[in-house]
Amino acid sequence: MTIMCAATSRPVIMEGAWRFIKRQEQDASVAASFASSSSSSFAPAPYPDVGSVADEDAAMPLPVSDLATSRHEDLKQMLDSNKDGLKLEAMKRIIGMVAKGRDASELFPAVVKNVVSANLEVKKLVYVYLVRYAEEQQDLALLSISTFQRALKDPNQLIRACALRVLSSIRVPVIVPIMMLSIKDAVSDMSPYVRKTAAHAIPKLYNLDPEQKEELIQVIEKLLSDETTLVVGSAVMAFEEVCPERIDLIHKNYRKLCNLLVDVEEWGQVIIINMLTRYARTQFVDPNAGIEVEDKEQPFYEDEDEEEDGEAEAEKLQQRPKMMDHDHRLLLRNAKPLLQSRNAAVVLAVAQLYQHIAPRPEVSLVARALVRLLRSHREVQAVVLTNIASMSTRRKAKANREEKDMFEPYLKSFFVRSSDPTHIKSLKLEVLTNLATDTNIAVILREFQTYIGSSDKEFVAATIQAIGRCASNIREVTDTCLSGLVTLLSNRDESVVGESVVVIRKLLQSETVGHKDIIRHMARLVDKIKIPMARASILWLLGEYCDKVPKIAPDVLRKMAKTFTAEDDIVKLQILTLATKLYLTNPKQTRLLCQYVYNLAKYDTNYDIRDRARLTRALVFPPQGHEDNKLAKHAKKIFLATKPPPVQQSSFKDRDQFQLSTLSHLINARATGYQDLPDFPIEAADPNVRCVEVPAIFAPENHHRPAYQSRSKPKKPESFYSDESSPGDESDEESESDSESDSSDSSSSGSSDEDDEDESDSDDEEDDDDEDEEEEEQQQAKGRKKGGSTSVKKHTGKREATRASGTEDSDTSSTSSSDSSSEDDSESSSNTSEEETTKKKSKAEAPKGGNRQVGGSKRSNLDLLLDLEDSPPAMDTPLLTPSLGGLLTPSPSSQPPSLPPGASIQPASAKFIPVAKQELLNRISSGGLAVACRFTRSPHLYSPRMTSVELSFTNSGAEEIKDISVGAKKLAPGMALHEFAGITVLAPGATLCGTLGIDFNDTTQPAAFDLVAGGRTFNLSITAPVGELLMPLAMSETDFNLNQIKLRGMNELSGPVSVSTNQPATTTIVDKIYEIANLLQVQSSSSTSLKFGGQTASGKALVLVSVLLSESGQESSVTVNCEKLVISSMLLKEIQSAVKKI
Repeated sequence: MTIMCAATSRPVIMEGAWRFIKRQEQDASVAASFASSSSSSFAPAPYPDVGSVADEDAAMPLPVSDLATSRHEDLKQMLDSNKDGLKLEAMKRIIGMVAKGRDASELFPAVVKNVVSANLEVKKLVYVYLVRYAEEQQDLALLSISTFQRALKDPNQLIRACALRVLSSIRVPVIVPIMMLSIKDAVSDMSPYVRKTAAHAIPKLYNLDPEQKEELIQVIEKLLSDETTLVVGSAVMAFEEVCPERIDLIHKNYRKLCNLLVDVEEWGQVIIINMLTRYARTQFVDPNAGIEVEDKEQPFYEDEDEEEDGEAEAEKLQQRPKMMDHDHRLLLRNAKPLLQSRNAAVVLAVAQLYQHIAPRPEVSLVARALVRLLRSHREVQAVVLTNIASMSTRRKAKANREEKDMFEPYLKSFFVRSSDPTHIKSLKLEVLTNLATDTNIAVILREFQTYIGSSDKEFVAATIQAIGRCASNIREVTDTCLSGLVTLLSNRDESVVGESVVVIRKLLQSETVGHKDIIRHMARLVDKIKIPMARASILWLLGEYCDKVPKIAPDVLRKMAKTFTAEDDIVKLQILTLATKLYLTNPKQTRLLCQYVYNLAKYDTNYDIRDRARLTRALVFPPQGHEDNKLAKHAKKIFLATKPPPVQQSSFKDRDQFQLSTLSHLINARATGYQDLPDFPIEAADPNVRCVEVPAIFAPENHHRPAYQSRSKPKKPESFYSDESSPGDESDEESESDSESDSSDSSSSGSSDEDDEDESDSDDEEDDDDEDEEEEEQQQAKGRKKGGSTSVKKHTGKREATRASGTEDSDTSSTSSSDSSSEDDSESSSNTSEEETTKKKSKAEAPKGGNRQVGGSKRSNLDLLLDLEDSPPAMDTPLLTPSLGGLLTPSPSSQPPSLPPGASIQPASAKFIPVAKQELLNRISSGGLAVACRFTRSPHLYSPRMTSVELSFTNSGAEEIKDISVGAKKLAPGMALHEFAGITVLAPGATLCGTLGIDFNDTTQPAAFDLVAGGRTFNLSITAPVGELLMPLAMSETDFNLNQIKLRGMNELSGPVSVSTNQPATTTIVDKIYEIANLLQVQSSSSTSLKFGGQTASGKALVLVSVLLSESGQESSVTVNCEKLVISSMLLKEIQSAVKKI
């Protein structure tokens, strides 16, 4: 129905007029005048949006029934019109209603008639509507089956796809044969979009009639062989829905799916990666199998003869993990670029792929991508943090050092923000607790301290629980955490005090020696604390350790008996337990009080309390005639038995049973349709089933171009979709180290031998560098390809010149980036036959090797001059100067007293040089080669962060040992190792030395690496004592005292020292401390105080040691001040143990 506007003579829809009325109803007077006015007052001029019904239809409330009827009648008239413009307008408005959730099912008969419309736009909108309501209006939709079948032959691919989509949406068993024929025809369609729609229709048909499975499998097999990226994802989805057990359908398409993975749409990438994860778990062996066997330590001395040694070594080689299958490596390599996807689901899919099928050292590749997702919306953050928490828990359970520290470089990304919701805060706390180690616990505890002052009570409680978990997992900080929690007992917030009491109770249950004062302090808080769980924890502690507080416990029981009826049930149960234990240990004083509590509990309203009282009374006070009851005789053993300490585990401990990034893993419950991830097979399946096409040129350990494929001139890149693994494509390489990229980009025919040696010695390690560093290397490679004489950045040119001259240093990064530079250096050429030379010698050899071509053009004289500037990273201070501890180092007493604060602190030389050596490789197990190491306590030339370790190589055999060098490096994140100069030949009976530079990152973690000697590889591991991680500092007593004041509180540890001899000489104690720690004595004004100063080699954190001597000389105290709690704790124990032996 329409009315005519007198002013404009334009038709206005009654629905628009009704909306106009609803707007005016807010003002009663206007609504009344509007109701009595004529139709001409409905002019839409002042309201230009009156006619735009489709835009605002869902925002208005439902009209009355008569207006609704008229509105639908108006739309029906427009659909019955002969004008395509009116039909199109009506369909737009209807689709707008559907999109906004409005019910438009009443218009189905009027819409379905327009399926034969000649207008393409109208027909597409009609199909969209029918897809939505075809299942609800099945009878009417069946009337148009013939029309849909004709539309399957339409020249327009969109119409064909829409017709198939509507046909599959009619869930009527009668048309199953028609749907099957339509799908089979659509699979052979020329349009990829139609084939994609056919793949989507397959699960619908399978749900309608499962008996069609065999025919559908044939259709799926044909779709899986499709080469179009638009179809592949949908085909795999249909495979997963219909026949996920038919792995044989994937064999011949496996390599194609891996190569097309990057080009598939994001939704298809997730489907394919999840499917290939399950496929890999059934076809390939576990890449981590045998790692634990390989890492086991060998006995120091072996009494067996050489034959038994040979058999044991052969057995060990058999137990080592086999080389990864080429197809297994192909999947990991092609999935790696997807870590940079903008879609969080794709990144999580790749993360779970690496977690479940990749070698453990390579799983760390996903850490950076997962941390990047933490900048997304809260919903994404929650899912990502759940996966990170589960991954960190698994690594901690496996106790794998390389995998454990995967997220540690990004520790600050998990710090809680004030804008985070509570569930995000809890997840971040979980991750921080899982990542806590002896190296970063100080940073984490300082962060937890700030969280306690939050206004979010639930978050504060979770923080206190996290502190308790850290204290129980890391014994070095247990006392520190316990003292901090005790200080929280005086907090004004009752919830903080209550949660602290609960956590302290768990810690005390694990270790109660010397904590009697804490129990007394908590007993005094019974009257103040009102939280039931906290009161119950205090009562349990008093009952469990009543022998330590025999005077306080009965008094607390007396107070609790007065308020027994007003307490919560959990507190009443603990009062009963306390009364029972006190009677068993102190019956004379507590007998009447215990009986009084039992009488109160006898008439309690809770039956659990009544039953508990009845049971314990029968054991403690047996009735007459049953005094010889065996249980009553052993009541003391029953109630006062030693309880095992509580195990504080992560709440994500049991989630490893579910696959990562799945709904079941997120909710920690098995969801409908979830399938368990299959276990790895013991023996790998036959790889020939995947060899349908020409196999890819692939090296399992060196994923870069072999030397025989080096190019003398640029070639046109090959197609991405070929089954070749494209070893020359830098962006798809799995390992992108400096030596790899340079050997593949700047190689020429004259240097192919050198490149081949570099590649043969490189390891199968994943690149852990940042993306910025990778992009920088790619830019450098491009600059060399273009033939430029100089690189994009200054140090790039230096790097190229250094490689040309044959030196072993491959990077000139600054000290601040020594982590990444050391990693680059670890990937550089390690098989050079020259020994380590001086700076002048390397410069003299530079012109000899300067004839290498870079980018196809000869190096200029300017480039050769730039070679002279190549040097190791600059040190903070020059070497061998008085300030750094050269031969003219001033004594501590020569420091001028008038210097400003901090000016006297200067690096110095070591006062004690260790001569004892530690055996790393026994000559018996190595066939004649013996390797020992000692710490020289001298600055390393490459970086001041590194500790110098002298390796001595002795040939005890009768044959020469050739080519001794460092192979693969198995270092924890943050550590770095600078190789020694390779030894060409080691004659029989000869001994040669080499110096390693190791950045231990201020930890006592071992630096593991492979030693290559005579073609054999030996696993070596160097662990530094805590005293060798320090560098001496010369300072005045004033600066020592100022810095010691700054390092009070949690950064200070002290303990007593007992000396066996009477009044030992002061010099003896000083020499003993020099022997165990690389420190320097500070001149002290007191004769009873010895002070030593130093700093950690890597982190440059101050280490201050003061020894306070007593008059007798036997009872002294040692204080260590350092912000690194683990360093100070271990150093304190070392000093106490060393001084005790004097």
